[in-house]
Amino acid sequence: MKEIVIASGNKGKIKEAKEILNEYKIIPMNEIGIDIDVEEDQDTFEGNAIKKAKTIAKELGGKMCIADDSGIEIEFLNGFPGVYTKRWLKGTDRERNLEIIEKLKDVPKEKRKIKFVTAIALSDGRDTICETGSIEGFVAEEVRGKNGFGFDEIFELDNGKTLAEISDVEKNEISARRVALENLRKRLIENNIER
Repeated sequence: MKEIVIASGNKGKIKEAKEILNEYKIIPMNEIGIDIDVEEDQDTFEGNAIKKAKTIAKELGGKMCIADDSGIEIEFLNGFPGVYTKRWLKGTDRERNLEIIEKLKDVPKEKRKIKFVTAIALSDGRDTICETGSIEGFVAEEVRGKNGFGFDEIFELDNGKTLAEISDVEKNEISARRVALENLRKRLIENNIER
């Protein structure tokens, strides 16, 4: 079984990668003693994911590595916060969410469009492929729901529920990360990248 190192210690991300890329052995980088913090200084999610995957793959001497970057884009705010999703405001997820709600105060629902984008890159240090997935909704007028993290409590779906108000099973079915991983898997099969 061909091995792929995943540049994450996040249990949810690792589980999803193992489920979808099941022809490969997925190894979390901390399990093999790799601890590299790659600065996310690119201006797109794809750019950051590619930089991370390439940098770590080179450190691993050409072993395949997958890395991701993701965040939210709010149409009314010209795509803000985008690649700065995790760092535009120091503080907790809740504080960032409340600040976003404040920025959209009195903005009607049809102008509160939000998109969550995930880019996942795979590299062996020389060749790199990258795929994205996204999910769209609206910024809720208040935080709602207990089942989630990040901006889940303000990301309202077409059915009127936030991501934090639906089950993990429902969330996994529409996950942007799942879409990106499935697209990546298709590319691996099409390009006949060794298994």
